[in-house]
Amino acid sequence: MTSLRTIAVILALVAGIPAAQAAPADAALAKGLVAHKALYDIDLVATHSGSQIINISGQMVYEWKPSCEAWVTDHKFKLFYEYADSPGMRINSDFSTYETFDGKDFNFTSRRERDGQMYQEILGHANVDATGGKALYRMPQAIKYDLSKGSLFPMGHTLQLIKHALDGDKFYSAQVFDGSDEEGPIEINSFIGKPAQGIKGITKSPKIDESLLSGKAWNVRMAVFPVKDKEEESDYEMDMVFHENGIISDMLIEYDDFSVKQKLVALERLPAESCAGEEAAKPPKR
Repeated sequence: MTSLRTIAVILALVAGIPAAQAAPADAALAKGLVAHKALYDIDLVATHSGSQIINISGQMVYEWKPSCEAWVTDHKFKLFYEYADSPGMRINSDFSTYETFDGKDFNFTSRRERDGQMYQEILGHANVDATGGKALYRMPQAIKYDLSKGSLFPMGHTLQLIKHALDGDKFYSAQVFDGSDEEGPIEINSFIGKPAQGIKGITKSPKIDESLLSGKAWNVRMAVFPVKDKEEESDYEMDMVFHENGIISDMLIEYDDFSVKQKLVALERLPAESCAGEEAAKPPKR
């Protein structure tokens, strides 16, 4: 079964992120990113020669907000896979990350269930400095990956992508570690296209705060490559409408044997966390 890292990586995709100042949450929001909660419908739109999949459907809830010390993200997937020659399968996944504002530390945890039975649990920590870094898994087994100089964590990648888009760059490549599976870091090549009308194609709904989609947006295509295997062909590619506030309003994900569409159906702004006299949110733990 195809890895669920795709949407997780793209929704929260650090070299040189400034350290947090006196009010980290306010500093993060000042960069233009918007703390938000989004709901996406996920549906199969195409199959390719040799594919055994006849349908994929489900939803993903994505939540992002800055805590007092870090960016905190949570992704919850509920997907149903139907196959031509085997029983269907329900996959539930909960993936959370905690990425410090200085870009040096990253905690990740995930749980996946197949038809109600947990089949995978991942827990680990990664850190980087000016010379590179390491990713250490505690579960399901002890695994270590070296991270090359300049490696990014997901939210840092988001800021860098926005910067390149605002600067008018057409191409941006980076190595990213997100911890969503056991495969280690990936290389993401991003092709930044023409400006997009972020609200175009969105079905009007009282559940969607359209004010969050009124700013600058771009058509972006990404190709994702595994670093450890040094493959010449990408694992998967994506077309998306990417907003300068970090929101993705539309996405098409293309694998070798099928393609799925991710459609925004609900979007709301989340309040910024008040840090005065309060304890910061802690890294996800099991």
